[in-house]
This record gives sequence, structure tokens and C-alpha cells, in this order.
Amino acid sequence: MQTEKNLVLEKRLNLVAYIFSAIVLLLVGGLRSLPKIDLGVDFTFLPPFHASLNALAAVFLVLAFFYVKQGDYSRHSQMIYIAMFFSALFLISYVLYHATSPEIIYGDANHDGLLSADEKVAVGSSRTVYLLLLATHIVLAGGILPFILLTFNRAYTHQYARHKKMAKWVFPLWLYVAVTGPLCFWMLKPYYQ
Repeated sequence: MQTEKNLVLEKRLNLVAYIFSAIVLLLVGGLRSLPKIDLGVDFTFLPPFHASLNALAAVFLVLAFFYVKQGDYSRHSQMIYIAMFFSALFLISYVLYHATSPEIIYGDANHDGLLSADEKVAVGSSRTVYLLLLATHIVLAGGILPFILLTFNRAYTHQYARHKKMAKWVFPLWLYVAVTGPLCFWMLKPYYQ
């Protein structure tokens, strides 16, 4: 049941969600154009770590879906909290890596940071597949973040009918992002030094 107190709390949480999402989008969007930061540590070990975090988020999203279909809302909630934890940890890892490490280019077999004509020919159409997968992953990752938070806010404020209505389309998009992240990593893995 929607109470006035819950609606006020939801509005405040939604404002936090919008501000947080805007900050994250600006930060992640600016990572590629900003100069790399030298923290004196080599963070090139992070890509498999944050791919694993994405995969774990996907596992817990599937478990959350399973539990909600079973009517076990307590376990569903626990799985969502865990999925959100892994997604948040992924975001921290991702930002740290991209703020400190050079970009890896799909097909750059000699690791010179450029894609030569010969390297393009060597990877063929797999580069197009990779770039399409990466593009949908990035666009959906950026676009879905505020909606994940808004969906969470609706459940947190006990507005379950509204939560369920939103979760029906947010869940598959979040799951897609969580699954395609590790897929992109595995496709790009041969080009890490």
C-alpha cells in the first residue's frame, strides 16, 4: 500500500538515483578522453576481475528471478542486493582500470595501439560482431543504470505493483548488460598484453 511517507521517500531516493546516475555517466563517458592517471600501480589485472563481477551479477539476477517466481520475496531481495553489490564493485573496478590503463583495441595483435589494415583483415567480420556487442552493452549499461535504481526504490518503499511493472523490462536489460560484459572481455582477451 502506498503511503504518503513512502511516496516522499521514493521521491528523495529517485533524486539521489538521478544525481548518482548523471555523475556515473559523466565520469565513465569522460574516461576515454581524459589523460591516464599514474597511481604507481599496474591495474591491467582488473579486466578479468570486473568481467567476473559482471558474471556474478548475472548469476544473482537469475537467482533473484527464480526466487520471485517462487514467491520467496525475502530471498529475491537478498539476491538483488548481492547483484547490486557486484555491479557497484564492477563499476569501481571499471573506472579504476580505464582511468589508469590504455585502451585495448580489438584486433591489435601487435599491441601498438593502432589497428593496421593487415590486422583488420586478420580479424575479419568478428570485429564487427565485437563492436556491435560492445556498442549495445555500453548504451544499455549507461541507459539502464537510473532505471535499476528507480526499480529498487519502488521495492524499497513498498510500492510492489509499481516495482513489478518496471522490473519486467528493467530485469532483462540489466541481465543483458551483465552477460555481454564478460562476453566482450572474452572476445577482447587475446589483445591484452
